[in-house]
Amino acid sequence: MLPNIDYSELPRALQHILNRDNPEVPTTPSRRSFLKLAGIGGFALGAFPMLSVAQAAGDAAKPLSPTQQPSAFVEIAADGAVTVTINRLDFGQGVQTALPMILAEELDADWSKVHSKHGNSDGAYVDPVMGLHLTGGSNSIKNSFTQYRELGARARAMLIAAAAKQWNIDPAQLRTASGEVIAPDGRKLGYGELAQAAMTQPVPETVKLKDPKEFRLIGKPTNRLDSVAKSSGKQSYGIDTHLPGQLTAVVLRPPVFGAKIATLDDSAARGVHGVKAVLRVPLDRGAEGVAIIGEGYWSAKQGRDAVKVTWDTSAVEKVDTKKQFAQYRELAKQPGNKYFDADVTPISTAAKKIHAEFTFPYLAHAPMEPLNCTVKFNNDSAEIWLGSQMPGLDGMMAARVLGLKPEQVKVNVQMAGGGFGRRAIATSDYVFEACSIAKAVKTAGMDVPVRTMWSREDDIRGGYYRPAQLHQASIGLDAHGKVLAWDHVIVGQSITAGTPFEGFMIKNGIDNTAVEGMREPYDLPMKLTVHHPKMNVPVLWWRSVGSTHTAFVMETLIDEIAHASKKDPVAYRLEAYGDKHLRHRAALQLAVEHSGYGKKTLPKGHAWGVAVHESFQTVVAYVVEASIKNGKPVLHRATAGVHCNLAVNPRTIETQVQGAALMGLSMCLPGAAITFKDGVVEQSNFSDFVVPRITEMPEITVFIVPSAEPPTGMGEPGLPPLAPAFANAVFKLTGKPIRQLPFNV
Repeated sequence: MLPNIDYSELPRALQHILNRDNPEVPTTPSRRSFLKLAGIGGFALGAFPMLSVAQAAGDAAKPLSPTQQPSAFVEIAADGAVTVTINRLDFGQGVQTALPMILAEELDADWSKVHSKHGNSDGAYVDPVMGLHLTGGSNSIKNSFTQYRELGARARAMLIAAAAKQWNIDPAQLRTASGEVIAPDGRKLGYGELAQAAMTQPVPETVKLKDPKEFRLIGKPTNRLDSVAKSSGKQSYGIDTHLPGQLTAVVLRPPVFGAKIATLDDSAARGVHGVKAVLRVPLDRGAEGVAIIGEGYWSAKQGRDAVKVTWDTSAVEKVDTKKQFAQYRELAKQPGNKYFDADVTPISTAAKKIHAEFTFPYLAHAPMEPLNCTVKFNNDSAEIWLGSQMPGLDGMMAARVLGLKPEQVKVNVQMAGGGFGRRAIATSDYVFEACSIAKAVKTAGMDVPVRTMWSREDDIRGGYYRPAQLHQASIGLDAHGKVLAWDHVIVGQSITAGTPFEGFMIKNGIDNTAVEGMREPYDLPMKLTVHHPKMNVPVLWWRSVGSTHTAFVMETLIDEIAHASKKDPVAYRLEAYGDKHLRHRAALQLAVEHSGYGKKTLPKGHAWGVAVHESFQTVVAYVVEASIKNGKPVLHRATAGVHCNLAVNPRTIETQVQGAALMGLSMCLPGAAITFKDGVVEQSNFSDFVVPRITEMPEITVFIVPSAEPPTGMGEPGLPPLAPAFANAVFKLTGKPIRQLPFNV
């Protein structure tokens, strides 16, 4: 549960989930009206409807929610330029192009005139399926595909209605193309000419959408709208926010999570040129810290370096990585919560046996843009600027800290330089911190905006890691390699315990994020039990969540079973899929076909590796080529087969898979781990928390299974199968299975 936040402040759909036993909890947002807005240089089709007056006469009888109204999402200027507002954070995944493509398709816009911008924390920009502001779970395109199609179609219908009225002609006789309404006799009116009149038209309740055969944008490889700005260094991110009079804050945080200040000597820090204040502030999870306020980052950092502080860690647990896994092993021996409970043959009677233990470390998100949040706080209102995956919850946290109502806080969502889940956190830790500092600065007599910035070291040591995990598996096979019994235990912290998501993510004491991907798609007699110990390490989802470890366990063990069965790993998987898992089959066969697996002769010392995994309703198969060079595993090539149903922008999908594969490779490299000694994080920067360098980037080719079915998730599914495919290639080369990440070869 969010600290000190009443459920009544949460989005209505989330209230419904948390109060599912109460049938009277509303799930549909109230009706909002349609707004006329005069824009600079012309009239714009659209402005946020929650700010509008009552809609004009002629409204449809059935109310439309804010998420269904074009006014919040489409602006058409007098020159015909179309600006599409996205209801997500774009932090590298490309939704600032893909979502406008979907809307522009149904709008029949001229793509050369289409632009995009981020939304905010207003009600129109909630995920239409989840009912809350969220960029995560690879849901952006999947959940908003139909929404953005309908938004474009509604706006198009209004433009046609305006043209029909001007020409005094039946709307059914008109057509649209490339930003124009066209009459049967060839007359044309540009969308910019019609935008003002279109605002007087009612928003249609229902619209007819295009047949996929008519698509001219969707499915076409399209360059990203932000590619020029990003490749030229002109793109602004949250960390680039600069407001008049703005000061910058950096924070000295305790070395152990939850610790408090024992003694503080800030005299030297206050003497640093440019330092304006040194303030004790509350931090996340009950900790205390010291905020140094400076004219810029450098002066604030210099001031922080001069602070002398001792910490009281007596009341907090001090996690030690080596001891932690010993504790996990002891816990694995105890009865756990049951997830699968198959009635199986005793493993002791099996002809062949596999006993395996897997360990996975904590992982930091380590985005290229460290965390940051800028706060402008007035007595009765506030604005914040940040790259947020959950601006609604972040806005509520800002309101709570600043003593305001949620509607008094404006959240300005900024482009973010990565995040991988770190910017979607129920505790809003870095927003809580930034607002606490802004409040303290104002109390100290400085009425200025404050930008709180984290350094790379702050970011890597700052917590909310992918949880460390222990898996133990005992598998019994018959003489032919058929699985007779599989007894499996998982030990790791719960991600969702203590959050608003606990009510529907934890069942029978098991966090579903910890077991996603287990057993599937294989028909296996598996017993699976789970333990969720509590540790003084804050944890969070990390790109592809539970599949970061479950895919590795399942796909490496499947290869071992295929080896024990004396079957080719591809043939074994295809046989296991049968006729039930056609998407897995199609993705694997596509990767096999384009890789040359089974046909191409590899160089001496090279081997194939294969893995397939479904996450977020998308299947990704990898066929990789690897070798051992100077005792170190080297990944040379990876061929991906992807089944994500309809590919909205194949170019974005290709880059998403390439980036996810590289992040999957990062899990394999020695040094890719967050470890603890006496409660202190031992890593601090990319020098000791390893990420792949350009010399380690393999050749990655991506192939997409053709489909016209509604799109599924794509931001995360490319990550999970890369590491097991690589490990399976190493297994072939060494004869020794890899049982931990990073690799211990």
